[in-house]
Amino acid sequence: MKGRTIYPGKVEGVALVSKEPIGFYGGIDAKTGLVIEKGHELEGKCVKDKILVFPCGKGSTVGSYVIYGLKKNGVAPKAIVNKETETIVATGVILAGIPCVDKIELEKIKNGDKLFVDAEKGLVEIKR
Repeated sequence: MKGRTIYPGKVEGVALVSKEPIGFYGGIDAKTGLVIEKGHELEGKCVKDKILVFPCGKGSTVGSYVIYGLKKNGVAPKAIVNKETETIVATGVILAGIPCVDKIELEKIKNGDKLFVDAEKGLVEIKR
């Protein structure tokens, strides 16, 4: 699938997929990488070393610094794939140096799929 590069890089990893937007501030613990938002479909899951797939970010602009904190604490996702990357997530991935691609058809990606993200070219490949 071809999308738009938000931050370049190439990684391979396992998809952690949410159909709901993710709010990083108050939604993900920057020290552990655990999703802590009550009632969120990923509550209790860890984003560390996953390719985090979700439609878009939500909530506070502090979320950008939470993404940076995830990287600094060694619990960041390997890459982020969105339908639409808004400024909070875009700023966070650029600060943290996390590969990110958007404009991707997320419906084709399932939890546990092995993905190759070539954010240099804006590509996401599902390896089943």
